[in-house]
Amino acid sequence: MAHFKDTMDVLPKVAHSAEGTEKLWQEFRKPRTSGAAGPGMRARATLTQPLRDQRQFVIETGTGQRLLVDDSQGASGPKAIELVAAALAGCTALDVITFLRGKGRQCVTGYEVRVEADQAERPPYVFVAVRIHHTVTGQDIDPAVVNEAIRISEERYGAVEAMLKRTATIATTFEVVGEGK
Repeated sequence: MAHFKDTMDVLPKVAHSAEGTEKLWQEFRKPRTSGAAGPGMRARATLTQPLRDQRQFVIETGTGQRLLVDDSQGASGPKAIELVAAALAGCTALDVITFLRGKGRQCVTGYEVRVEADQAERPPYVFVAVRIHHTVTGQDIDPAVVNEAIRISEERYGAVEAMLKRTATIATTFEVVGEGK
C-alpha cells in the first residue's frame, strides 16, 4: 500500500454572517415532525444492580438496540461521554461513505474515522476541542471527492457534529491510501 497523499486538512468552509448563522440554528432547533408512533428519538437507561453501589446501566434505544454504560470504576462498558465521540465517528462515517460510494463513485475498500476529544476542565465536562481523522483506502480514490464528502457531512447532514459545534472547535483531516490493482 502506498499513501497517495499525506494527511490533508479539509478545505475551509465559507464564512457565514452572524445573522445568517443564527437563522440557520433557528431552523435546526425546530422539532422534526414526529410520526404517529410518537417522538422521533427515544432512549432509556435502566440501572442494572439497584442494591449495589455500582453505576452500570443498560441503555435501550428507540429501535430496540441495547448496550451497557458504566463509570470508570466499573469499567464494564463505555462511559456515557465516550458514546458522544463514538456517535460523532459513526455519524460522519455513514455520511461520508454514502457519498463516496454513491454520488462520488469511488472504489472504497476500507474506511476508518478516528475521533479524539478534549473535555472542559470542570463540570459539565463538555467537549471543547475535537479532532476527526478520516482514512480512506481504495483504488484511484480522488482526494477532492473525499474532501467534498466530508464537507457535505459537516455542513449539511452531520447531526452529532452540529450539536458539538456549540461547545467545541472541530478540526478535520483525512488521508487517502491507495491499493494496487
